Amino acid sequence: MDMRVMSFTIPAASMVSFEVVCVLAWVVVYGSVIVPALRSFSPASGEPSQLRRMGAGRLLMACAMAVAALVEMRRLDAAGTGESIIITWQMPQYFVLAGAEVFCYIAQLEFFYSEAPESMKSMCTSFALLTVALGSYTSSLIYAVVNALTATGGRPGWISDDLDQGHLDYFFWTMAALCTLNFVVYSAFARNYQVKTVVS
Repeated sequence: MDMRVMSFTIPAASMVSFEVVCVLAWVVVYGSVIVPALRSFSPASGEPSQLRRMGAGRLLMACAMAVAALVEMRRLDAAGTGESIIITWQMPQYFVLAGAEVFCYIAQLEFFYSEAPESMKSMCTSFALLTVALGSYTSSLIYAVVNALTATGGRPGWISDDLDQGHLDYFFWTMAALCTLNFVVYSAFARNYQVKTVVS
């Protein structure tokens, strides 16, 4: 992959910094564009509920994995012909991923805090952050399982040290499918969930 953009060389690890910038951009876009647009279509509903925002985040997560798979397919095609694609091809997936985080994680923190009993708000907020940690461990487990199942019989597997020999696109498509399944299961539970009503 060509790391040069104009006269600059961009380290691959710095793409995470681009995601942080995208998160900030999404927060601004959400507050100044998305919410006003939704209010103009449906003034009564206003801002989407926490459950809807979490659902939108899960759907965007699946889209981010699909975009990553498409970019990897493009990269593999280029590598097969001896070409190299520029690192900026990875920016769209980070942008969509940042949108998923803005929709899902912020709403998740709000949800845990607002639905918790008064005496357990701090603990429930910590549970919201615990789910992020558990998600990271689960991702590591999925990575290890996929690597163990695909790297057999002397084959490099989907997740190879030499990316040109592997099929990271298959891994991203698998993650997109799991994220879609997560969205479907979440939607089934969220549809029947009764939000706590506060009596003043």
